[in-house]
Formats: sequence, structure tokens, C-alpha cells
Amino acid sequence: MLEPSNNDELPAIPGKRYFTIGEVSELCDVKPHVLRYWEQEFPQLKPVKRRGNRRYYQRQDVLTIRQIRSLLYEQGFTIGGARQQLSGDANSESATRYHQMIRQMRVELEEVLDALKA
Repeated sequence: MLEPSNNDELPAIPGKRYFTIGEVSELCDVKPHVLRYWEQEFPQLKPVKRRGNRRYYQRQDVLTIRQIRSLLYEQGFTIGGARQQLSGDANSESATRYHQMIRQMRVELEEVLDALKA
């Protein structure tokens, strides 16, 4: 049974119990070294480790990784901000306000960069 993807550009998650780091890398469009780093930064990510310290991710891990990817790459959160969002500690109203401020700063900085190039 295939599950629809949360993000249109990401493939559907196959209906199997365990996924290797390579499979998760493809399913989430994130390099394996990034996944290993995120394991250190996000306590929610705890893949099962078996023979030879090989990682096996479960469906919930894949969904969590996709959520982390969205927070970092699409919504512009820092690692700390994404960690807070996942743990539910962040006040969503203030997080949204800060996110909007960051977007506005980006636009202004791009305008300054364009002016400097001219």
C-alpha cells in the first residue's frame, strides 16, 4: 500500500516496515550524511541499529525527516527553531512573526545585493 506524499515533489513512502539510510535519502531528497547529522540534532530521530551499526528507519522516522526537511529548507527555520517546533515548545504565533521578519530581511538583502551589482 502506497501512502500519498506530504510534499508533491517527494515520492510516496512504500508500504514496508524498515528503510535503509539510502532509501530514506531518496524518499526525503536529503543526503545520507545530513540524515546522520540530524540524528544528533533531533532527539525524535532514533533509527533502529542492527548488525554492523547499520541504520534502519521506520515509517514514522521518514515522516519526521520530511517534517524536519520542510521546516529547514522550505520554512526557513534554524536547527534550533526546527527542534523547538518539533517538540512543541515554540509559540506558533511568535514563530510565524519571526519567520515573516526573516523573509522580509531576505528580500531587502537581495535588493541591496542587486543594487551593488548594478
